[in-house]
Amino acid sequence: MKKTPKIGLLFGSFNPIHTGHLILAHYMATHTDLDAVWLVVSPQSPFKAEQELLAEEERFALVSLAIQGNDRLRALDIEFAMPKPSYTIDTLDALRLQYPDHSFVLLMGEDNLPGLPRWKQADRILAEYAVYVYPRPGVDATDVNAHPGVQVVDAAPLLDISATFIRDCVRARKSIRYLVPEAVEDRIWAHRFWQQ
Repeated sequence: MKKTPKIGLLFGSFNPIHTGHLILAHYMATHTDLDAVWLVVSPQSPFKAEQELLAEEERFALVSLAIQGNDRLRALDIEFAMPKPSYTIDTLDALRLQYPDHSFVLLMGEDNLPGLPRWKQADRILAEYAVYVYPRPGVDATDVNAHPGVQVVDAAPLLDISATFIRDCVRARKSIRYLVPEAVEDRIWAHRFWQQ
């Protein structure tokens, strides 16, 4: 009997994707029971300044560049064609329809967990999908194991790298080497992202 692929979903604006995202995604794909991790690029938000948030296609291109050659990671642009704003439960449902032979796990930082009850149909997310929580620097989420579907991945590496810091470095013409993959760095400088 064929095994059901178990896929972790890491949502984000990835503005830009950086080494912290990649180490976390690869760790989850190779050190847990997940078969792969799909990075779901969130579309343009009306609440972020245009010069701060790259166009969704550019962010998707950077994610695709960053993970090339890693068959355990995949970039997804499924939310680009969905109604805005996009809600996690709607994306999960769309993925389940598109990939009925897969099971999906929501990957979430410890800092986002306290806000989960306020998400659209949070009760359905918790009832129908597993949630793997990874630690975040300086965050101590209480009652993290309060729901049986929530599992803490304690050993996940903590890397305090932020996309904001990377954008600030680019604006200041400072090196971002090792903060992002080389191909991502090359594209950022070549296209003058965040330099206008």
